[in-house]
Amino acid sequence: MTTIPAPTETASTTLPTAVAVTPRRPPAIRGVLATLRTVAIVMVVLAFVAPLVWMMLASVKTSLDITNPAKTFDFVPTLANYINVVATQRFFVFILNSFLVAVGATLIALLFGVPAAYAIARFKVNNATAFILLARIIPGVSLLVPWYYLFSQINVVGSYGVLILTHIFVTMPLVVAIMASFFEGIPAELEESAQVDGLTRIASVIRIVIPLSTPGIATAAILAFIFSWNNYLFALVLSNQDTRTLPVAISNFMAYASVDWGGLMAASVLITVPVMLVALFAQKYIVSGLTAGATKG
Repeated sequence: MTTIPAPTETASTTLPTAVAVTPRRPPAIRGVLATLRTVAIVMVVLAFVAPLVWMMLASVKTSLDITNPAKTFDFVPTLANYINVVATQRFFVFILNSFLVAVGATLIALLFGVPAAYAIARFKVNNATAFILLARIIPGVSLLVPWYYLFSQINVVGSYGVLILTHIFVTMPLVVAIMASFFEGIPAELEESAQVDGLTRIASVIRIVIPLSTPGIATAAILAFIFSWNNYLFALVLSNQDTRTLPVAISNFMAYASVDWGGLMAASVLITVPVMLVALFAQKYIVSGLTAGATKG
């Protein structure tokens, strides 16, 4: 009888896994790169901040000091430019006009743009956002002639309604583009769960989607307000003395043969400061709103 030997167990050998180790840069190279990065950051900051600083300094100078390079920092400050702007140029009226037009254009853009963006995102309307953004590519001057002819025929040129309606051309594409990408990042399963619990689709949007979309709505509203606040072309043609907005009011300081540089700089500061404050305090909402649509889902 032949005995078959039992198979011998072979020890399994485990090959060591090679770990890629990134070689560290020498300290000298790291120091040079850190220095170059710091220099680049400082140059970018100066490129943006220097014009603002020059504008603020010029707003408290006389016109002669503004045009004198020797008086760049060595000058006697004066508030005469601001007094002239506020007291004689009806600037608070222009601020109110800009505020009314910007708020009206932003609210209407949100009222119609948010539902449109939701429909684009949920029903997968291909290339709809890109098509809407084409409105931002079309030169505004190409629309002014037909707009002016149409509005003049019904005698509404110079009214707040016309300015708000034309500024929607600026604010609506921005709202739709931001909110469409944001809605795409919200899972549709949340709405389906709410509908299973008995909510209608509209109720699920109001009670589930809209609260989750608050950062995106805040971002769209802030950017739309800023774009409308800074719009110059439409108000230049379609406003009158009573509805003139801030960007157009600056032209009061430029005459045929001279420019009131002091008043112009003071008016520019009054226009820029509100927008800067809005952007400063709403910075975290803008950043979170612009990035949330890409990180959710």
